[in-house]
This record gives sequence, structure tokens and C-alpha cells, in this order.
Amino acid sequence: MLSHNASYEDLQVFFGHNNDTFHHHINLFFKKVIPRLAHRFLQPLDPNQVHPKIQDNPRFYPFFKNCLGAIDGTHIPISIASEKYPPFRNRKGTLSINMMVACDFDLNFTFISSGWEGSARDSRFLRLAMSKGFQVPLGKFCLVDGGYENTPSFLAPYRGV
Repeated sequence: MLSHNASYEDLQVFFGHNNDTFHHHINLFFKKVIPRLAHRFLQPLDPNQVHPKIQDNPRFYPFFKNCLGAIDGTHIPISIASEKYPPFRNRKGTLSINMMVACDFDLNFTFISSGWEGSARDSRFLRLAMSKGFQVPLGKFCLVDGGYENTPSFLAPYRGV
């Protein structure tokens, strides 16, 4: 489903099961398999080293010398039973599961948190990720979009800039 962008309806026809069955198994995948793979394959860089793309560019250095990378969220479209719609309806009116990803300047994933309902806000998702082990070392920061708050660990852009 994930690698071929197949919908729940496609899977229903192909495997002969209903939406709730696929919803249950996809949720199980995001809650059980992804965290186990993350500990094995997602390795953050050494936070004490400045990335060469920043260090070698006078436009970015010294301003971003303590920046570890960027964080953003994305929505994965889903299809579920109508009585379960409300929490999964995102701000655009479609049904989705929310996912937060952190990456470094080489576009390597350093953290993935997924499985929240589409209606979950970015700041709520970030708090959950931090309670589950995502950390930004003291004195370092990550770039985030406007859905997150400006804090010493997260730098969001100014509105309208």
C-alpha cells in the first residue's frame, strides 16, 4: 500500500477484506514496526559537528552553526469506516494519518513519528515525539514550519516572511 500508493479500496478488491481490517493492520504497522526500524536505521548525526553545507557557506555560517536539520509533518491519506471519520479529518477536509519527520542537511531521516489522527496539530505531535524520545541537545536547534512554536530548540519562520 505504501510503496505503490494503493488506496484502501484497491486493497479491499485485491485481498477481499473490508476497510476496518486494513485500517487495523496499517495502524499496527505504524505503532509496532516503524519504531523498531527507526532505532536500527535512523541515526542522528553528531550534534557537536557543524555540517559542511553550513560551515562552508558564509550566508549560513555562523548563524546556523547550531542547526541540526529540519522538522516537518505530512499527511498520509486513509479510508476508514464513517463512524471513525471525525478525528482523522484534517484541516483540508480529507481523511489522513499525521506523520512528523526530522531530517539532516543531507536529507537523511533522523527521526520519524507517525500514527496520529489527521486532526492532530503539529505542536501536539511534537510534544508527543519529545515524550517518546526525540531530543534536541541543549544549545542546538531545528528549523520548523509555521505550525510549530518558536523555542530555544525550534526555530520557526516569521509570519508573512
